[in-house]
Amino acid sequence: MSDCVFCKIASGEIPSEFVYRDEDVFVIRDLNPQAPSHLLIIPTRHVVSAADVSDPALWSIVMSATTKVARSLGLDGTKEDNGFRIVINTGVQGGQTVSHLHLHLLSGRNFGWPPG
Repeated sequence: MSDCVFCKIASGEIPSEFVYRDEDVFVIRDLNPQAPSHLLIIPTRHVVSAADVSDPALWSIVMSATTKVARSLGLDGTKEDNGFRIVINTGVQGGQTVSHLHLHLLSGRNFGWPPG
């Protein structure tokens, strides 16, 4: 999609520092972090939101990348003082500000419940 910021990052039109990248997904740091570690896991293929995922394999791809990155950064919950939260905002009322599916991986502090 020509006006999508994440598509432009995926294509190299907008330079970005990748935490992780393969042919299906890329991971970048959020520009407005809400936790000490705040990463965005973004499929390369343009899908507007979680509500628009028609291929269940896409969930496997993004979740696999999420856990791989969390493990590589030592955020995977294997120690008592770490762990992470995954957030997927969908639609305006759900807090989605970029119309391209992406997951937020947040870590480095305690999170309350219920969220926001």
